[in-house]
Formats: sequence, structure tokens, C-alpha cells
Amino acid sequence: MQWLYPLIMKAKKGTTIATQKNAISSLYDLNATAINGTSFNFEQLKGKYALIVNTASNCGFTNQYNELQTLFEKYKDQLTIIAFPSNDFKEQEKGSNNDIASFCSINFGVQFPLMQKTVVLKQAQQHAVYQWLTDANKNGWNQKQPTWNFCKYLIDPNGNLLSFFDANVNPLSNQITDMLK
Repeated sequence: MQWLYPLIMKAKKGTTIATQKNAISSLYDLNATAINGTSFNFEQLKGKYALIVNTASNCGFTNQYNELQTLFEKYKDQLTIIAFPSNDFKEQEKGSNNDIASFCSINFGVQFPLMQKTVVLKQAQQHAVYQWLTDANKNGWNQKQPTWNFCKYLIDPNGNLLSFFDANVNPLSNQITDMLK
């Protein structure tokens, strides 16, 4: 299954771009807990693009960690990447937060912020950041929740949600990098 799903997803259209860009509530008011237990305040993202990605260690798209790290290194003066490990899809993130941090560091050299494992799909336990990303009453336009691991949400330097990218959109694709220029 790990090799099959990327092929299926490749056939799907992968980008939704904002029709209204002004957020109704501010992403900058939110916090998350980093994988090391420290608090991550989204206000620190002001003035930069942010790419928020739900991730998993045992997924057909896990190698996108390589591309995410490359994107982070190339655009680190103007872009922050924030990964939210999640076990929401077919139990592909079974490890503890320590296991996830070690896996990402050893296998992919990840240097961008990793948050603690969380729920990204719409349900009672959904993380506040994903509530904001998937609720048009908060972000101004988008209702789309992640369809699989490695979906991406691009936030502009003013805190507005610009785009949603399905898992099949490579982090280094022109669809993403052209929006950072």
C-alpha cells in the first residue's frame, strides 16, 4: 500500500488556491507544542511564508521530508515549514514523539519545526491550527481538510491562507515555489 497510494494520488488534481485571502481570525493567535515539548507561538511567523504539513513516518509520501528540508534550506529567510505528525490515515504514524523526532533527524536531516503528534482531521480532538486551516469561518475561504499524509497549506507573510496542496504535490514543485517569489 505504501507504494500504491502515491500513484493513485498522482492522478488527482492537487491545488486549491484562495478565492478570498483575508483571514477572519488570526493564525498568529494560535500555539502548538513542539515535538521537544516547548511551546511554538505562531505569532513568530509574522512577515514570513509558512508551509504547514501533516506528516507520517510510514507513508508512501514520507520521502517528501527530503524535499521539505531542501525547500526549507533554499527559502529559510522567507519561509518556515511546520510539520504536524499525525496518525489519522491508516495508522502510518505509530511512534512516540521521540521516535518521530529521531526518525526525521536520522533519515532526513529535518531542521524545520516538528510539532507533537496530533489530530488533523475534523473531529473533537482536531488541533486548533487544523481547525483554523479547515474552517472558512476562521481562515476566510477554505473548508478542505487533509486528504492524506503530506497535504500542505501555504500561509502568506500576513497570516492569510493562500493555498491548499494535496499530498501528490511535491514541495519543490513550481506550484509552491512560484508563490514564494
